[in-house]
Amino acid sequence: MTPTLAQLRYLVAVADCRSITGAAASVFVAQSALSRAVQAMERDLGVDLLARRGRGVDLTPEGSRVVRLARTVLDAVEAIDDIGTAHGKGSRVPLTLVTTPTLALDLAARLIPGFIERHPGVDVRIRQRDSREHLVRELMDGRAELALVDLPVDKELSTHHIQEREVVLISPVGSRLPDPVPFRLLDGLPMVLPTPGAGRRTELEAMFSCLGVRPAPSLEADERLAWVTGVTDGRGSLIWYRDVALRAFGHRAEIRSFDPPLLRPVGIAHPRRPLSRAARAFIAEARRKAPVREPAR
Repeated sequence: MTPTLAQLRYLVAVADCRSITGAAASVFVAQSALSRAVQAMERDLGVDLLARRGRGVDLTPEGSRVVRLARTVLDAVEAIDDIGTAHGKGSRVPLTLVTTPTLALDLAARLIPGFIERHPGVDVRIRQRDSREHLVRELMDGRAELALVDLPVDKELSTHHIQEREVVLISPVGSRLPDPVPFRLLDGLPMVLPTPGAGRRTELEAMFSCLGVRPAPSLEADERLAWVTGVTDGRGSLIWYRDVALRAFGHRAEIRSFDPPLLRPVGIAHPRRPLSRAARAFIAEARRKAPVREPAR
Protein backbone atom coordinates (compact mmCIF):
# COMPACT_ATOMS: atom_id res chain seq x y z
CA MET A 1 0.00 0.00 0.00
CA THR A 2 1.33 3.46 -0.90
CA PRO A 3 2.09 5.65 2.17
CA THR A 4 -0.18 8.63 2.68
CA LEU A 5 1.10 12.20 2.72
CA ALA A 6 0.34 12.34 6.43
CA GLN A 7 2.48 9.26 7.08
CA LEU A 8 5.34 10.74 5.08
CA ARG A 9 5.05 14.03 6.96
CA TYR A 10 5.09 12.21 10.30
CA LEU A 11 8.17 10.17 9.37
CA VAL A 12 10.05 13.29 8.28
CA ALA A 13 9.12 14.93 11.58
CA VAL A 14 10.55 11.96 13.46
CA ALA A 15 13.74 12.22 11.41
CA ASP A 16 14.03 15.93 12.25
CA CYS A 17 13.21 15.63 15.96
CA ARG A 18 14.74 12.21 16.69
CA SER A 19 11.88 11.49 19.08
CA ILE A 20 8.25 10.48 18.77
CA THR A 21 7.18 13.04 21.37
CA GLY A 22 8.93 15.94 19.66
CA ALA A 23 7.70 14.87 16.23
CA ALA A 24 4.08 14.69 17.41
CA ALA A 25 4.33 18.19 18.87
CA SER A 26 5.89 19.59 15.69
CA VAL A 27 3.06 18.35 13.45
CA PHE A 28 0.30 19.00 16.02
CA VAL A 29 -1.02 15.46 16.45
CA ALA A 30 -1.25 13.11 19.41
CA GLN A 31 1.83 11.00 20.06
CA SER A 32 -0.22 7.80 19.86
CA ALA A 33 -1.65 8.79 16.47
CA LEU A 34 1.80 9.48 15.05
CA SER A 35 3.18 6.19 16.38
CA ARG A 36 0.30 4.23 14.87
CA ALA A 37 0.74 5.93 11.50
CA VAL A 38 4.47 5.13 11.34
CA GLN A 39 3.91 1.56 12.49
CA ALA A 40 1.23 1.11 9.82
CA MET A 41 3.67 2.37 7.18
CA GLU A 42 6.29 -0.11 8.39
CA ARG A 43 3.78 -2.96 8.10
CA ASP A 44 2.69 -1.89 4.62
CA LEU A 45 6.29 -1.58 3.37
CA GLY A 46 7.48 -4.69 5.18
CA VAL A 47 10.57 -2.97 6.64
CA ASP A 48 11.62 -1.33 9.88
CA LEU A 49 11.97 2.42 9.44
CA LEU A 50 12.90 3.33 13.01
CA ALA A 51 15.25 1.88 15.60
CA ARG A 52 14.01 2.75 19.08
CA ARG A 53 16.65 3.70 21.66
CA GLY A 54 15.50 4.72 25.12
CA ARG A 55 13.45 7.87 24.76
CA GLY A 56 14.73 8.59 21.25
CA VAL A 57 14.71 6.95 17.84
CA ASP A 58 17.17 6.52 14.97
CA LEU A 59 16.42 5.87 11.32
CA THR A 60 17.30 2.50 9.90
CA PRO A 61 19.03 2.49 6.48
CA GLU A 62 15.64 1.82 4.91
CA GLY A 63 14.13 4.61 7.00
CA SER A 64 16.79 7.09 5.82
CA ARG A 65 16.03 6.20 2.21
CA VAL A 66 12.28 6.64 2.70
CA VAL A 67 12.83 10.00 4.43
CA ARG A 68 14.91 11.27 1.48
CA LEU A 69 12.16 10.30 -0.93
CA ALA A 70 9.48 11.65 1.38
CA ARG A 71 11.12 15.08 1.51
CA THR A 72 11.11 15.18 -2.29
CA VAL A 73 7.42 14.23 -2.41
CA LEU A 74 6.37 16.74 0.26
CA ASP A 75 8.37 19.55 -1.36
CA ALA A 76 6.66 18.80 -4.66
CA VAL A 77 3.20 18.78 -3.06
CA GLU A 78 3.83 22.13 -1.37
CA ALA A 79 5.09 23.60 -4.63
CA ILE A 80 1.88 22.48 -6.34
CA ASP A 81 -0.16 24.01 -3.50
CA ASP A 82 1.69 27.29 -3.97
CA ILE A 83 0.82 27.30 -7.68
CA GLY A 84 -2.82 26.70 -6.83
CA THR A 85 -2.80 29.45 -4.24
CA ALA A 86 -1.28 31.94 -6.65
CA HIS A 87 -3.32 31.11 -9.76
CA GLY A 88 -6.27 28.98 -8.72
CA LYS A 89 -9.87 29.96 -8.28
CA GLY A 90 -10.17 32.53 -5.51
CA SER A 91 -6.34 32.55 -5.14
CA ARG A 92 -6.58 32.45 -1.33
CA VAL A 93 -6.65 29.46 1.02
CA PRO A 94 -9.43 29.68 3.63
CA LEU A 95 -8.70 29.07 7.32
CA THR A 96 -11.70 29.18 9.63
CA LEU A 97 -11.24 29.77 13.36
CA VAL A 98 -13.93 29.73 16.03
CA THR A 99 -13.66 31.53 19.35
CA THR A 100 -15.61 33.40 22.01
CA PRO A 101 -16.37 37.11 21.64
CA THR A 102 -13.88 37.93 24.41
CA LEU A 103 -11.02 36.02 22.80
CA ALA A 104 -11.98 37.29 19.34
CA LEU A 105 -11.39 40.83 20.56
CA ASP A 106 -8.12 39.97 22.26
CA LEU A 107 -6.11 36.99 21.02
CA ALA A 108 -7.52 36.94 17.52
CA ALA A 109 -6.98 40.67 17.09
CA ARG A 110 -3.34 40.34 18.16
CA LEU A 111 -2.50 37.13 16.32
CA ILE A 112 -4.27 37.48 13.00
CA PRO A 113 -2.69 40.69 11.62
CA GLY A 114 0.84 39.32 12.00
CA PHE A 115 -0.18 35.96 10.59
CA ILE A 116 -1.76 37.52 7.50
CA GLU A 117 1.34 39.63 6.95
CA ARG A 118 3.49 36.49 6.96
CA HIS A 119 0.96 34.40 5.00
CA PRO A 120 -0.88 36.73 2.60
CA GLY A 121 -2.30 33.79 0.66
CA VAL A 122 -4.47 32.68 3.61
CA ASP A 123 -7.99 34.03 4.06
CA VAL A 124 -8.65 33.90 7.82
CA ARG A 125 -12.30 33.73 8.80
CA ILE A 126 -13.51 34.05 12.40
CA ARG A 127 -16.72 32.56 13.76
CA GLN A 128 -17.85 33.62 17.25
CA ARG A 129 -19.70 31.36 19.67
CA ASP A 130 -20.67 31.99 23.29
CA SER A 131 -19.57 28.75 24.96
CA ARG A 132 -16.84 26.14 24.74
CA GLU A 133 -19.49 23.52 24.01
CA HIS A 134 -20.44 25.41 20.84
CA LEU A 135 -16.77 25.79 19.90
CA VAL A 136 -16.21 22.05 20.18
CA ARG A 137 -19.29 21.36 18.07
CA GLU A 138 -18.00 23.68 15.32
CA LEU A 139 -14.68 21.81 15.28
CA MET A 140 -16.15 18.32 15.30
CA ASP A 141 -18.64 19.21 12.55
CA GLY A 142 -15.83 20.55 10.37
CA ARG A 143 -17.21 24.10 10.24
CA ALA A 144 -13.95 25.40 11.74
CA GLU A 145 -10.45 23.94 11.74
CA LEU A 146 -9.04 25.67 14.83
CA ALA A 147 -10.48 27.16 18.01
CA LEU A 148 -9.05 29.83 20.30
CA VAL A 149 -10.41 28.70 23.65
CA ASP A 150 -10.02 28.61 27.41
CA LEU A 151 -8.42 25.33 28.47
CA PRO A 152 -9.01 22.53 29.27
CA VAL A 153 -11.41 21.22 26.61
CA ASP A 154 -12.76 17.86 25.49
CA LYS A 155 -10.10 15.13 25.59
CA GLU A 156 -10.97 14.19 22.02
CA LEU A 157 -9.29 17.42 20.89
CA SER A 158 -5.60 18.21 20.58
CA THR A 159 -4.61 21.39 22.38
CA HIS A 160 -1.64 23.78 22.21
CA HIS A 161 -1.07 26.03 25.21
CA ILE A 162 -0.46 29.67 24.27
CA GLN A 163 -0.59 31.70 27.46
CA GLU A 164 -2.05 32.09 30.92
CA ARG A 165 -4.29 35.07 31.59
CA GLU A 166 -5.13 36.48 34.98
CA VAL A 167 -8.77 36.32 36.07
CA VAL A 168 -9.71 39.20 38.35
CA LEU A 169 -12.60 40.72 40.27
CA ILE A 170 -13.99 43.97 38.81
CA SER A 171 -16.07 45.95 41.31
CA PRO A 172 -17.87 49.32 41.39
CA VAL A 173 -15.78 52.29 42.51
CA GLY A 174 -15.85 52.60 46.30
CA SER A 175 -16.16 48.87 47.02
CA ARG A 176 -14.71 48.05 50.42
CA LEU A 177 -12.69 45.00 49.47
CA PRO A 178 -9.03 44.21 50.07
CA ASP A 179 -6.57 43.91 47.19
CA PRO A 180 -5.87 41.08 46.57
CA VAL A 181 -9.26 39.72 47.56
CA PRO A 182 -9.60 36.27 49.23
CA PHE A 183 -12.03 33.91 47.52
CA ARG A 184 -14.07 33.59 50.74
CA LEU A 185 -15.24 37.18 50.34
CA LEU A 186 -17.17 36.16 47.21
CA ASP A 187 -19.72 34.54 49.52
CA GLY A 188 -22.82 36.75 49.45
CA LEU A 189 -21.13 39.37 47.24
CA PRO A 190 -23.52 41.04 44.75
CA MET A 191 -22.37 39.73 41.37
CA VAL A 192 -22.99 40.41 37.68
CA LEU A 193 -23.33 36.95 36.11
CA PRO A 194 -24.25 35.31 32.79
CA THR A 195 -27.74 33.86 32.60
CA PRO A 196 -28.38 30.45 34.19
CA GLY A 197 -27.62 27.62 31.77
CA ALA A 198 -25.09 29.62 29.74
CA GLY A 199 -21.72 27.92 29.33
CA ARG A 200 -19.80 30.63 31.20
CA ARG A 201 -22.35 30.62 34.03
CA THR A 202 -21.96 26.85 34.38
CA GLU A 203 -18.19 27.22 34.66
CA LEU A 204 -18.50 29.96 37.28
CA GLU A 205 -21.01 27.93 39.30
CA ALA A 206 -18.58 25.00 39.29
CA MET A 207 -15.80 27.29 40.54
CA PHE A 208 -18.03 28.73 43.28
CA SER A 209 -18.97 25.21 44.36
CA CYS A 210 -15.32 24.18 44.63
CA LEU A 211 -14.55 27.30 46.67
CA GLY A 212 -17.56 26.82 48.94
CA VAL A 213 -19.00 30.28 48.23
CA ARG A 214 -22.38 31.55 46.99
CA PRO A 215 -22.34 35.04 45.46
CA ALA A 216 -25.66 36.90 45.23
CA PRO A 217 -26.70 37.43 41.57
CA SER A 218 -27.55 41.11 41.14
CA LEU A 219 -27.72 41.12 37.33
CA GLU A 220 -27.92 38.16 34.94
CA ALA A 221 -27.13 38.85 31.29
CA ASP A 222 -25.07 37.38 28.45
CA GLU A 223 -24.29 40.65 26.66
CA ARG A 224 -20.85 41.98 27.55
CA LEU A 225 -22.07 45.59 27.38
CA ALA A 226 -24.59 44.73 30.09
CA TRP A 227 -21.74 43.36 32.24
CA VAL A 228 -19.85 46.64 31.92
CA THR A 229 -22.85 48.84 32.69
CA GLY A 230 -23.86 46.57 35.55
CA VAL A 231 -20.53 47.21 37.27
CA THR A 232 -20.28 50.93 36.47
CA ASP A 233 -23.88 51.46 37.64
CA GLY A 234 -22.98 49.87 40.99
CA ARG A 235 -25.11 46.73 40.55
CA GLY A 236 -22.34 44.29 41.49
CA SER A 237 -18.92 42.82 40.81
CA LEU A 238 -17.80 40.86 37.76
CA ILE A 239 -15.22 38.11 37.18
CA TRP A 240 -13.31 38.63 33.93
CA TYR A 241 -9.82 38.73 32.45
CA ARG A 242 -7.54 41.55 33.67
CA ASP A 243 -6.48 42.73 30.20
CA VAL A 244 -10.08 42.81 28.96
CA ALA A 245 -11.21 44.61 32.11
CA LEU A 246 -8.55 47.30 31.74
CA ARG A 247 -9.73 48.03 28.20
CA ALA A 248 -13.43 47.89 29.03
CA PHE A 249 -13.45 49.84 32.30
CA GLY A 250 -10.32 51.96 32.56
CA HIS A 251 -10.71 53.94 35.79
CA ARG A 252 -14.47 53.44 35.99
CA ALA A 253 -14.13 50.34 38.19
CA GLU A 254 -11.82 48.77 40.75
CA ILE A 255 -9.84 45.77 39.51
CA ARG A 256 -8.44 43.35 42.08
CA SER A 257 -6.39 40.16 41.87
CA PHE A 258 -7.56 37.13 43.78
CA ASP A 259 -5.64 35.64 46.69
CA PRO A 260 -4.14 33.31 45.58
CA PRO A 261 -3.93 34.64 41.98
CA LEU A 262 -6.29 32.96 39.53
CA LEU A 263 -4.70 32.14 36.15
CA ARG A 264 -6.60 30.62 33.24
CA PRO A 265 -4.75 28.82 30.43
CA VAL A 266 -5.71 29.75 26.88
CA GLY A 267 -4.77 27.80 23.79
CA ILE A 268 -5.64 26.48 20.35
CA ALA A 269 -7.70 23.32 19.98
CA HIS A 270 -8.46 21.13 16.98
CA PRO A 271 -9.72 17.61 16.23
CA ARG A 272 -7.16 14.81 16.29
CA ARG A 273 -6.68 14.64 12.54
CA PRO A 274 -4.09 16.04 10.12
CA LEU A 275 -4.16 19.82 9.85
CA SER A 276 -3.98 21.93 6.72
CA ARG A 277 -0.78 23.76 5.95
CA ALA A 278 -2.45 27.06 6.87
CA ALA A 279 -3.60 25.73 10.25
CA ARG A 280 -0.12 24.42 11.09
CA ALA A 281 1.34 27.81 10.18
CA PHE A 282 -1.21 29.63 12.37
CA ILE A 283 -0.36 27.49 15.41
CA ALA A 284 3.34 28.13 14.85
CA GLU A 285 2.65 31.88 14.64
CA ALA A 286 0.58 31.79 17.83
CA ARG A 287 3.34 29.99 19.70
CA ARG A 288 5.92 32.45 18.42
CA LYS A 289 4.00 35.62 19.22
CA ALA A 290 1.89 34.99 22.29
CA PRO A 291 3.42 35.23 25.77
CA VAL A 292 3.62 32.02 27.76
CA ARG A 293 2.41 33.58 30.98
CA GLU A 294 0.67 36.76 32.00
CA PRO A 295 1.94 37.54 35.52
CA ALA A 296 -0.44 38.50 38.28
CA ARG A 297 -0.24 42.13 39.31
